Amino acid sequence: MFGRKPFLTALVLGFAAVSAQAAADEVVVYSSRIDELIKPVFDAYKAETGVTVKFITDKEAPLMQRIKAEGENGVADLLITVDGGNLWQAEQMGILQPFKSKVVEQNIPSQYRSSTASWTGLSLRARTIFYSTERVQPSELSTYEALADSEWEGRLCLRTSKKVYNQSLTATLIETHGAAKAEQILQGWVNNLATDPFSDDIALLQAIDAGQCDVGIANTYYYGRLHRQNPNLKVQPFWPNQNDRGVHVNLSGIGLTLHAPHPEAAKKLIEWMTGEHAQRIFADTNQEYPANPSVPPSEEVASWGGFKADTIPVEVAGLRQAEAIRMMDRVGWN
Repeated sequence: MFGRKPFLTALVLGFAAVSAQAAADEVVVYSSRIDELIKPVFDAYKAETGVTVKFITDKEAPLMQRIKAEGENGVADLLITVDGGNLWQAEQMGILQPFKSKVVEQNIPSQYRSSTASWTGLSLRARTIFYSTERVQPSELSTYEALADSEWEGRLCLRTSKKVYNQSLTATLIETHGAAKAEQILQGWVNNLATDPFSDDIALLQAIDAGQCDVGIANTYYYGRLHRQNPNLKVQPFWPNQNDRGVHVNLSGIGLTLHAPHPEAAKKLIEWMTGEHAQRIFADTNQEYPANPSVPPSEEVASWGGFKADTIPVEVAGLRQAEAIRMMDRVGWN
């Protein structure tokens, strides 16, 4: 009887070792980014490390609610989503845990990370001005604020205010100018609309190309996708506010969930995703800017020219999100 105890102990320890090894060889990600954008990154990670990354994709709100509902029984190690506003919301919901990493701090500038270390940016996109090359000269453009001037009456296209990208842009306008001035700018934009706001940036860019409007505001990677399909697109980006705060930049990012089953393996994946190999995949796959400044953008993105970016921390997009939404409603931005 007593002679079997060492055997049973060894058996239990053996099972524990196998379980630990299985955990080390797997990470689970909930992602609001579509499969084709993240699968190449995860495939490269497995090829390099042997660790399998399992993932599911959905809209950010259902994913965040799912993580909250799963609680201590959660299966997700990581949340990937777009926009500092969404990442800030996830942090406020209490579904992310902070973690310190010298690797991440060295790879990603502080303005693209949470001040509480709850998330970090992975890739960047500029939300900039786009103009018709047939009807607008670049010399006519200067700042986001100037699009509120009367010369653009009936010539401006905007995406819906319901999308977090415009909420974040508005939040940074409030941070920069104060509420009264920011609301005046937004009212000017709404007064200058050529048509009702669009549901997505692709439709907005196509409207400029088709002559429905002359200028608009959109994310650069949508332009990259459309330009790949149609190299003769009669639309180009313009980098505003180069004499003051710079171009509004937001991001896609990643956070470690509060009840991550494989936290150490998940942290290693985050660190790897901020490094050169993964950053190049992000840049080439989706025409985004690497969040790691030591990694250059793709050749096509680089051809659009360089710009000075706004240095306001992107978490301001979350801090002022509710205020921004109320303001957009007041000025009639649908």
